[in-house]
Amino acid sequence: MIKMIPITLPSGATVIGTEVKLPKTSLLSISSDKGYIMCGALDVALLNDKLKDRQIIAARAVGVRTLDELLHAPLESVTHEAERLGVTVGMRGIDALELML
Repeated sequence: MIKMIPITLPSGATVIGTEVKLPKTSLLSISSDKGYIMCGALDVALLNDKLKDRQIIAARAVGVRTLDELLHAPLESVTHEAERLGVTVGMRGIDALELML
């Protein structure tokens, strides 16, 4: 099952949360027009190395089970392009999304 949920950030901007239920796990992501944050399934090294020409703005939080947890969890890793926007490891997901608007 797939759920798509609009999420309003403190700035008033709306981003889209996506939850994909899979056997024994869920994939979670929250995206803006510029970038996204995602659960531990995101391979940041792949985005930085093999797909660097795409200049993907993304960040990953691990150990999250809900979209709300993803919003408030500290980021474990971020792409080089996200760093250029000011997104840093340890930043909460919700704060990173504000920079990705």
